[in-house]
Formats: sequence, C-alpha cells, structure tokens
Amino acid sequence: MKVINGGVIAPKGFKANGYKEGKYGVAIIISENEAVGTGVFTKNKVVAHPVVLSKNLIKNRDKFRAIVANSGNANCFTKNGLEDAKEMQKIVAELFNIKEEEILVASTGVIGRKMNMEIIKDRIKKVYELMQKESSSINAAKAIMTTDTKPKEIAVEFEVNGKKVRIGGIAKGAGMIHPNMATMLCFITTDIIIDKENLTKILHRVVDKTFNNISVDGDTSTNDTVFILANGRCGVNYEECKEEFEKSLLYVCRELSKMIVKDGEGATKFVEVIVKGAKTKENAIKASKAIVNSLLVKTAIFGEDPNWGRILAAVGYSGADFDPSIVDIIIGNNKEEVYLVKDGTPLADEGTDELKKAEEIMKSDEIKIIVDLKMGDFENVCYGCDLSYEYVRINAEYTT
Repeated sequence: MKVINGGVIAPKGFKANGYKEGKYGVAIIISENEAVGTGVFTKNKVVAHPVVLSKNLIKNRDKFRAIVANSGNANCFTKNGLEDAKEMQKIVAELFNIKEEEILVASTGVIGRKMNMEIIKDRIKKVYELMQKESSSINAAKAIMTTDTKPKEIAVEFEVNGKKVRIGGIAKGAGMIHPNMATMLCFITTDIIIDKENLTKILHRVVDKTFNNISVDGDTSTNDTVFILANGRCGVNYEECKEEFEKSLLYVCRELSKMIVKDGEGATKFVEVIVKGAKTKENAIKASKAIVNSLLVKTAIFGEDPNWGRILAAVGYSGADFDPSIVDIIIGNNKEEVYLVKDGTPLADEGTDELKKAEEIMKSDEIKIIVDLKMGDFENVCYGCDLSYEYVRINAEYTT
C-alpha cells in the first residue's frame, strides 16, 4: 500500500467538487456508475434530518450514485428539515440526471436554524458548473469546513495481480469531537468490487478503531456521518484481497481521524493515549477513552504539566477493572519516554530527574500517554488534543 494524490477522486469513476462562499458551502461526489453504499452515523438521540433520510436510504437499498453535503447549517431540529434534505436530493438529481433515491445527504453547521434553500440551491448549481470543467477533491473538502482551519483528504492504492485498488477520503471536523463519532463528516470512495454486507461490516470495524477513538472536547454531534461508496471500477473483487483492503481502509480512516484531532478547535498539542495490559478489550477502551476525554488531562497537557494524578483518576472513574498498586504510567514524545509511576509507585516527585524529563517532554507538540494496567493482554489506542483558551473563544463566538 502507498499513499497517492487525489482524495475521493483517486479511485476510478468518481468525480467531485465543492464551492463555499461566506459560511455556506456545498460538496458533491458523483460515481459514474452505481456504487454499493453504506454508512455509520451519530449515536446522539437528537438526530439531524439528513441523518434520518440517509439512514433510511441505506436501510432500504444497496446502490447509490452521489453524496451531497452542505456546511453552515446542521439542518437539525427545524420544522421542515426533512423536506429541505429531500430538496437537496431533488436539485442534485435534476442537474446530474440521476435518481433522487440514489443520493446520500449530509449537513454540518449550526443546530436549530432553518435552512436557506435559495443559498443551498445556488451553491449546488455552482458546484455543478465547476464539475463540468474539472474535478477537485480538495475543493470538496474545503466546502464542508466549518471551524476547521484546513481541509482533510487522503488516498491510497495497493496492487492485486497487477491491478490497482484505490481508496480515497475527505473529512471535516474540529469541534464536538468525542469518542463514538464527532461533529465530523467523512466521505470515502473506492473502486473495489464488494457487496454491501461485507462493506458494512468492515466500515463498522474500522470506525470503531478510528473515529470512535478520538476526542477534542467531549461533545457528540447530531450530524456525525461516515459514508463509503464502492463502484467496482478497478475490476478487483474484495474476496481476492480481504486483509489488504481492510488494512488500507483502516489507514485512510486513522489518518483522517488524526487530521481532525490535530485541527481541533484551538488545539496546540496532539495526544496519543495507549492503555495496555487490560483484562478485556472493553476495559482497555473504557480506560483510554476516559483519559483522552478528561478535561483535566486536556488542560494539564495545554499547561505542559505532567500531572499524572489526573491520568490515574480518569482510569479510576472509567469503570475499567484494575489494581492501582501495580499500574505503570509513562509520558513520552517521538524521541523519549519517562516513567511517572512504576509498579504503583510515583517516581516523578518534586526535584526528581523523572519530573524534569517529563516537564521537557510536555513541551512537545505531540505527546504520548501510556498506561499499563498489568491485568491482561488487551490494549486500545485513542487520539486527542489539549483544551486551550482559544477553544473557549471559538465556541463562544460560533453562531455570530
């Protein structure tokens, strides 16, 4: 497998573009032929209208031709939101000469504001006009940005018997990022031949290992959506490359999830949390998510304070089964690591070499927290960021 250029238009038979003016943008991805489609959605009980529409579409059919997404308005908790989502389908269907039910819809932005369909219609038409001239994955990625500071895209390819299989993706997300999806949209394309059942199973496994293991601020959005379309144009069947395909999709989603965390609202540091030695996978997940989502841990990281007590406290309330008297806590960066706690004994006390080393490590842009529970063989990895003054400013001013 190797990383290539092109994002969602790297796989054969896909076109895309986007247009944004002011707060409002639209991105469209089109497959030249029918593509097997599936998705994963928010676990929030308050659900945006495009999520309701797209979940129902995926439940009742296997093949799709397009994805349309708007930014600037979440189309959530509004009176005519479902009709507005369907209107987006209708406009795209008429312009691109495809069926309405072949179009998946997503939205991101402010909750509770009525959609201005005149603006949306204008943006869709502008994207259509752009797509008559060229395709641009990066334009599509830019069009769905809200508080993001940079577009997020990636593509990879691998070979099977001389044929190239490609997977591409774009994503948005910077705030309301919490394990179990986030204010994030992710659209993935691939040219492999695969059935819906296998594609759905693989996507769920991959999302659980990537997007469900990231955290910026502990909020879960109403609009979280991951779509994947597989149009079969490369001529390679999934049965020929099961492991390589899933490994490549995992890489795409993991890299996109890291990009989201690194672009977290006001974020100054990227954090990797590894909990190992857990008795069960569930225990590893509980402990790692508690650490990565702890506001006290996040603020300690922002303050460059190796406050291991906050890490231990997070594991303590996580519900994971462990014995504090044998635990190890390690802080590291890309160059070195230091034990803060070993075999349940604190080492980074005032005036110690361990504390001095830890304080230097905490100045790094990328930090690793390792907790060894020494109870078994299971582990889990989460990604997160610090929580800064800038995060408060961005979200205090968001709707204005």
